[in-house]
Amino acid sequence: MFLLAGAAVSCRFCSFVFMLLPCLNPDVVEAGLDEAGRGCLAGAVYAAAVILPKDYRNEMLNDSKQLSEKKRYLLREQIERDALAWAVGIVSPREIDEINILNASFLAMHRALDRLTLRPEALLIDGNRFRPYRDLPHTTVVKGDGKYMSIAAASILAKTYRDDYMLRLHDEYPAYRWNSNKGYPAKAHREAIRLCGTTPYHRMSFNLLGNGQMELFTPEEMKGE
Repeated sequence: MFLLAGAAVSCRFCSFVFMLLPCLNPDVVEAGLDEAGRGCLAGAVYAAAVILPKDYRNEMLNDSKQLSEKKRYLLREQIERDALAWAVGIVSPREIDEINILNASFLAMHRALDRLTLRPEALLIDGNRFRPYRDLPHTTVVKGDGKYMSIAAASILAKTYRDDYMLRLHDEYPAYRWNSNKGYPAKAHREAIRLCGTTPYHRMSFNLLGNGQMELFTPEEMKGE
């Protein structure tokens, strides 16, 4: 068996078992970070930080977008059980409007790091930009959730905890179908905004209706309140 671009490949009978790399730097305590909900029209942005054991192995672990919902929640249980430390950070829709979504994504990651019970010595970030956190060195990795286990684990925690949150919001505002679109700009979501107006959870700094955006009203304004 040998490693090839983050994949464990077994040559006997030409069978292949693809696995992500456990970490970038095995000599330090490294935390992987990722966010969920950056492109949504409604809801908070979530981020997670995860520190895994150096010898951690999990053949199911992959980018959360490549996994079924059932596998994501199964992996969440395994990650929370096996991780040396993990935490989730949240930035509200109002904060997103105040500081923009890029800064909000960084802030959510910082809040996750603040909550870790084990202090990392280095950070591994999904993406190509990051705002430095205290004095810790960091490395950004484009599509890192498909390359490193700690980032993939963070992507799963951020995604599943945000999905739970959007399901709770759906109970409050079912017209927007957040149980299925999770706040992303699906056609049904934008049509509900056009017909019903916005909610306190919508990001008012976003182009909520797409091209040719019409004037937006809150539900209270539409009732004349």
